[in-house]
Amino acid sequence: MSMVVIGIDPHKSSHTAVAVDHNGRKLAQKTVKTDAGGILALWRWAAALASAQVLWAVEDGRGLAGRLVRTLIGHGAEVVWVPPKLMAQCRASARTRGKSDPIDALAVARAALREPDLPTAHLDQTALDLRLLTDRRESLVTRRTAVINALRWHLHDLDPALDTGTAKLTGPRTLATLTTALHALPDSVRRHLALDLVAEISALNKHIGRYERHLADLITPIAPTLLAIVGVSTVTAAKIIGETAGISRFRSSAAFAMHAGTAPIPVWSSGKTQFRLNRGGNRQLNTCLHRIAITQLAHHPPARDYRDRWTTTRPHATTKAALRALKRHLTNTIYRAMTTDATLQQDQLNQAA
Repeated sequence: MSMVVIGIDPHKSSHTAVAVDHNGRKLAQKTVKTDAGGILALWRWAAALASAQVLWAVEDGRGLAGRLVRTLIGHGAEVVWVPPKLMAQCRASARTRGKSDPIDALAVARAALREPDLPTAHLDQTALDLRLLTDRRESLVTRRTAVINALRWHLHDLDPALDTGTAKLTGPRTLATLTTALHALPDSVRRHLALDLVAEISALNKHIGRYERHLADLITPIAPTLLAIVGVSTVTAAKIIGETAGISRFRSSAAFAMHAGTAPIPVWSSGKTQFRLNRGGNRQLNTCLHRIAITQLAHHPPARDYRDRWTTTRPHATTKAALRALKRHLTNTIYRAMTTDATLQQDQLNQAA
C-alpha cells in the first residue's frame, strides 16, 4: 500500500500542512486555525486526500502542536516528531528557495520520508505533566537568579560585605540574616529596594520548593530504577521522563541516544578514527545527561574508572571526548532504567486490572 506523508508546520495561530507521496512529491497543502474547528477541517482534508496509509509528521516545536498531536492520536493516527534541525537540513537541500510555512511543512514531510526511524508520538499524560511542571520550575529559578543579580548590585553599593554570592543568597538563613543587616543600615531608597528584592527571593524560594515537592510526589513511585542512578535527582528524573515522553517510542538505546544528542558523529577520512560533538537531538535531555556525567565524575568511582579506561585505550583522546563517551554510556544506563520502570508500571496496571 502506498503511503502519504503529511508534514505539519505548527504555529500559535495556524497549522500549515503539506501532503507528499512516497517519493516526496508534493500533492496538496492546507492551512487551518489551531482551534477545534481547524483541526477537524485538517482531519477531513487528509481523509479526502487519499485512501492510502497516512503518516503525520509534525515539527517538534515546544508546546505548539500538543493539542493537534493529542487529537490526531486520539483518532488513531500515526504521528512522528521531526526535530527542527532535521527539517532545516531538508529545506536547505531542496530546490525551493526561501522560507515560508508551506516550504517548512514540505521539508517536515520529506524529512519523515528520509528518516523512517523517527520516534512516534503517543499519549502520555504523566510525561506531559512532568514537562509542564519542570518548565515552570525552571522559569522560576531563572527569575530568582535575575532577582539575586539585581540584589547583589544594591548590596555592593550599600555594603560589599553583605554580598555572600549567588549560591548562598538562596538560603533562608542567609536571607534572614541579610534582612536584619539591611534594617540596621541608614534609611535610603536603595535599602528599601534591597529589602523588597530579598522578600521576592524568599517568595520565589517557596514557589520553587512547592513545585519540587510536587515533582517528587509524582516521580518517586514511577521511576525507582531511574532514581537509583547516581546523580539523578527527582528534578532531573522528572526532566528526563518529561522530555523523553515515553521510552517505548524508541526501538533501542541507540535510537534513544540519537534523540538525546549523545550518539557519536563520525568525522574522519583515511585511517584515523575520530568523532565530534553531536549538536543535534533534544538539548534539554542532553543537558540532563551532562549534569549526571559531571556529578558521577565527582562522586562515583565507577564513572571515573570508565573515563580512565576509555582514555588509556585511545592515545589521542581528549578530556571532552572522554566526557562525551561517558554521556553515551550513561544514555544506555538510563534507557535500561526507564525501560525497567515502564515494565514495572505495566505489570502493576495488569495486576490491578
